[in-house]
Amino acid sequence: MSLHCDRMDGLVVKSAEEALEMENINYVLPFVKEKYEDELKDAFERTLVVRELSGDAAELADYWFFETAVRLHLKGRGISYTGLKPAHINGEPIIVMANQAVKSENLNDLMNFILSAIREDVEARFDDVLSKNDFDVNDVDDARDYADAILNFFGYLQTLIEFMEEG
Repeated sequence: MSLHCDRMDGLVVKSAEEALEMENINYVLPFVKEKYEDELKDAFERTLVVRELSGDAAELADYWFFETAVRLHLKGRGISYTGLKPAHINGEPIIVMANQAVKSENLNDLMNFILSAIREDVEARFDDVLSKNDFDVNDVDDARDYADAILNFFGYLQTLIEFMEEG
């Protein structure tokens, strides 16, 4: 999961922008594993030099630096880099809410949103299982629908728990 770190409005690019603005690599360096640190530092230094040439050169160099930072960030997390994605027009609601929670130092709205979304999803999957529970064992298509529903329900719960345990 990349958490939208491959987007132009993602945390890695925003941190890379700040690093360039402040001319301090330390704003983005924490997002890159130590073994890729030298490559990012080299890209940073080259970008600072090229930025001085012209506005067009600065724009191109900045984009290249953003790509490098995101690529190295994802590489460190074992995720393939497939290019920078455009910014979301209004941002992802969960990311906007998470950002607001950090700024306000208040988790209530974010937690209510997350818990409500999980509750709705679990209930919908559970209802789907119950609606298919009385299948005729001799009707293979209905039995398959039930099997798909229950595997979907159990798989979702298992994935949810595994994700929480990873953190």
